[in-house]
Amino acid sequence: MEKELNIAPLSGGYMITSIVGFLISAFYILPNSGTWGFTFVLFFTIMFVASLISMTYAPSDWPLRMGKQKAK
Repeated sequence: MEKELNIAPLSGGYMITSIVGFLISAFYILPNSGTWGFTFVLFFTIMFVASLISMTYAPSDWPLRMGKQKAK
């Protein structure tokens, strides 16, 4: 029995936000404040990894299945 993965499809803007946030955090915030810089770099790295996972494993037919409910 195969279990279907339930991975949300994320937008391209989510990936762009993670990249820009990482760059700003790494080059502006990290030199000025080590604790906040590390926290933001870690946060935006996790966002980027989530967008890669979504891009790889999200179903390609998700807009077609949004209105349909599973039969019980």
